[in-house]
Amino acid sequence: MNNLSMTDIVGTLAALCSMASFTPQIIKIWREKDATSVSLRMYVVTVTGFALWIAYGILIGSWPVAASNVVCLALSAAILALKWRFRENRS
Repeated sequence: MNNLSMTDIVGTLAALCSMASFTPQIIKIWREKDATSVSLRMYVVTVTGFALWIAYGILIGSWPVAASNVVCLALSAAILALKWRFRENRS
């Protein structure tokens, strides 16, 4: 088994922080059944950014970059889905 380099440790911590950063927002939206404070434009840009990071990770052959961004994409997409589900005006 290889020892983790400082680069691997920093990358792993960065990925974990990025993935964990969406959890409080998801929990808050779910508990309150309210996503009015969520910026739709911001999350559309965020989801697009993660999709591009996944493509980048694949293109450079870095599965850790691609995989961590798949998780972030799923979590940010979940926020978008909750934004839609709990939208103010259900007609």
